[in-house]
Amino acid sequence: MEKIIYNLDKIQQIASKVLAGFNQNIICFHGPMGVGKTTLIKTIIKELGVVDSGNSPTFGLVNEYHNANGELVAYHFDFYRIENEEEALDMGIEDYFNSDAYIFIEWPEKIAGLLPEDSTKIHLHLIDKKTRLIEY
Repeated sequence: MEKIIYNLDKIQQIASKVLAGFNQNIICFHGPMGVGKTTLIKTIIKELGVVDSGNSPTFGLVNEYHNANGELVAYHFDFYRIENEEEALDMGIEDYFNSDAYIFIEWPEKIAGLLPEDSTKIHLHLIDKKTRLIEY
């Protein structure tokens, strides 16, 4: 497992490094509220050539992102507000898992029983206001 301590001003380099290390298209981001999950995902999405700005889909549960050619590149889920796995099933999460697009998931513990076993797990830890530890 790789562990890196970084300052937020180095997030672009972290996004590039993490993206190069993905071995699966489903990436789960673990960490407390405010640790920077959305910020890192937004930076990774930018690295993938997405032209949309990345925002947390907290209220809509999922955002989809396309490149300049209009091709689907990624889905970004935020399951913070769901109550149970049934809600994810109702929205068709299994269909998303069958996609070739990247799937970035915040609060994956809310749907732990539905996640493919080979999902990439990223853990973010708050060290101080500008410093984080990432493990993947």
